[in-house]
Amino acid sequence: MAPKRQKTDNTKICCIGAGYVGGPTCAVIASKCPDIKVTIVDINQSRIDAWNSNNIPIYEPGLEEIVFATRGKNLFFSSDVDAGILEADLIFVSVNTPTKKSGIGAGFAADLAYIEAATRRIAQVAKSHKIVIEKSTVPCRTAESMRKILDANSHEDVTFDILSNPEFLAEGTAIKDLMNPDRVLIGSMQTPAGLKAQQALAEVYARWVPKERIVTTRLWSSELTKLASNALLAQRISSINSLSAICEATGADVDEVAYACGLDSRIGPKFLKASVGFGGSCFQKDILNLVYLSQSLHLPEVAEYWNQVVAMNEYQKRRFAEGVVRTLFNTITNKTIAVYGFAFKKDTGDTRETAAIAMIKYFLKENANIKVYDPKVPAEQMLYDLTVENDVDVAVYNKRVTVSKDAYSAADGVDAIVVLTEWDEFKTLDYARIYTKMNKPACIFDGRLIMPTEELKNIGFNVVTIGKGDVQ
Repeated sequence: MAPKRQKTDNTKICCIGAGYVGGPTCAVIASKCPDIKVTIVDINQSRIDAWNSNNIPIYEPGLEEIVFATRGKNLFFSSDVDAGILEADLIFVSVNTPTKKSGIGAGFAADLAYIEAATRRIAQVAKSHKIVIEKSTVPCRTAESMRKILDANSHEDVTFDILSNPEFLAEGTAIKDLMNPDRVLIGSMQTPAGLKAQQALAEVYARWVPKERIVTTRLWSSELTKLASNALLAQRISSINSLSAICEATGADVDEVAYACGLDSRIGPKFLKASVGFGGSCFQKDILNLVYLSQSLHLPEVAEYWNQVVAMNEYQKRRFAEGVVRTLFNTITNKTIAVYGFAFKKDTGDTRETAAIAMIKYFLKENANIKVYDPKVPAEQMLYDLTVENDVDVAVYNKRVTVSKDAYSAADGVDAIVVLTEWDEFKTLDYARIYTKMNKPACIFDGRLIMPTEELKNIGFNVVTIGKGDVQ
């Protein structure tokens, strides 16, 4: 049965931040609530221009159709942040919270500079009551800091309520996740005003989300739940990846082990797929945030426990890269390696914390040449990620890295193919054709457990698959 339609009295929503979370989330809200005006604002004019163009800046299955259907009707994209704040009743704060690169907590703590700037702007501009909603992933008790900023900078008689409404989106299925969420979590202060604000946001989601899936909690519980959810999911990936190393050494098959374990209803099958390592904007950042929080609370054993999840992820990437070098006769100097996939997973163009960056950096240090192909990541993004974000020398990049237009040209004349993203097209390529163009012995390294191993071996490839050893 469809959820009962709720009245929202022509509520207006503003979202500060037109990124991977704010864009899809508010596009779906606009789609499901045609009587609510939704405005997404960002100080980055080029990003707003892209959202208003025929080539929106984020690839996510189903997103383009929703944006094109609602844009200009009740969904708007603007760089006029102040106007968006002034007219809104509910304001989502959905800005970037990267891991700090310097100062106290560097490498672990979240950098809340954008959160603070957005909060300060709301306080300075707002002339009427606003419900301010944390949508960004933030450390526990960030709302307390936001409250102090709002109170210290607001106009006289202007009041605010703060809610926590973390996102639980998986890139590649974000629209599906938003349309049919497992749960919508809304945290508030347990005061009459806080509970009223919580109900106001719940009524928006109740337009399409069944009531039993809208979970209301205390503010701090909601903030911590987001970190905990990602930590627990990443923990499962690191657990199966640690077992993949044992499988390779013993001759066990990690897919078989994962399948058998997943049949236990207490464990379940999800997030038990071994790989070259997890990536994306959330898992590593949120675990490191949890580590820093634990250290700040004088819980060193807890901090070390969660830090080991990240350490195992880094080990898995390093172990896989070292295996490539060993298989290619202990040197890849001046050899050419095709990298299939640069996005951190299929069905997204997101490259944040992608395993491909670590792999390519490792191969470049070994003086290899790289040919990269990804169906959704443009060449300029790869250049930026490697040279600006990860300190690869531009001269080295220009000399040794080539971005190919398709999988076939990427494999032409290479010594090995390394599969790092589980794009479906990599499963069905004409590998007999590819084999004829490669140097021999031709090697394929499957870091995603997707390749047709027996078929490739019959063609003549030497196939090395993560989590599957040759021990009989």
